[in-house]
Amino acid sequence: MRTFLAFFLLCTACSAAPNAAFWVALHRVESGGRLGRVSWGEHRGPLQISRAYWEDSGVGGSWSDCDDLEKAKKVVEGYMLRYAPRAWALGDVQTLARVHKG
Repeated sequence: MRTFLAFFLLCTACSAAPNAAFWVALHRVESGGRLGRVSWGEHRGPLQISRAYWEDSGVGGSWSDCDDLEKAKKVVEGYMLRYAPRAWALGDVQTLARVHKG
């Protein structure tokens, strides 16, 4: 819960499609701001994306592409457009955070 609260507070400035504050908060919460191949268990990259999340996003390439922050952002965007399009369009970062964490 503490992690979620920190994420939410960092993103309160977001409105409409998430801005830079959303991405900074997500990156900090998921990997402490680390870049490159950051893996814990079945998640990888700076945004800690699982293979199933990557597959559901509809973004091409390979799961290992999630090690790149910019590519990982595209995966999150694809996933959110599939499962939370309204929240994405409104910049509802609380909903987006909950959808990202499952």
